Amino acid sequence: MKKLQKTAKTKRSEIAYTHIQTGGNQVCFMFSGLGYHYDKPLFYYLIMLMIESKIDVVQVHYSYQRDFLQLDSKRVTEEMLNDVTPVVSEVLQHNSYQNTLFVGKSLGTIPIVNGFMQNDRFAEATMILLTPLLKLDEIANSIAASKHNGLLVIGDKDQHFDEKCLNQLEKTNFHSLIIKNGNHSLDDVNNDSLASIQSMSIIIKNLQKLTIAL
Repeated sequence: MKKLQKTAKTKRSEIAYTHIQTGGNQVCFMFSGLGYHYDKPLFYYLIMLMIESKIDVVQVHYSYQRDFLQLDSKRVTEEMLNDVTPVVSEVLQHNSYQNTLFVGKSLGTIPIVNGFMQNDRFAEATMILLTPLLKLDEIANSIAASKHNGLLVIGDKDQHFDEKCLNQLEKTNFHSLIIKNGNHSLDDVNNDSLASIQSMSIIIKNLQKLTIAL
């Protein structure tokens, strides 16, 4: 296994990314949340799962201010795609992969839903949406209209939880995993450590089933 630190040129400057190479023929692009980075528990075990499954991992290291999400959604999407697209293009240009996965957490689901899911090049890609911002109409509508296979994970105590939206996803190829008492970090809302660990195990087991099916 190799862990490479690289940069890609963007319209503004350049952006750093980490490319973990397992020798496999699949790649998973990861987009972190605003405050939920790749060293957090869910990403830590998700990365471990990908390595175990011989799936290469690409972590994009963008950074935005706390008020970034207060911008117009179109501008948020545009800025994020300007940052992450050069990384995706560079990695795919220099490597031959048979399957592509995208994983986003909260903010990181925006370029997936508003960008890559609408790009014919990634029509066969698997999408993993962790705590997406379902109360934003364009996010909910885009997921509901998607034909992609994927997994959506959200806690029922998350401020972005939307039962109506999740019911609409029953008509899609997305499997919805609802974490009981889970907050936006997918931890137990009552600070029950054991319950949080059990939820993490449930999430990883569902992700494992998804990777096995690829």
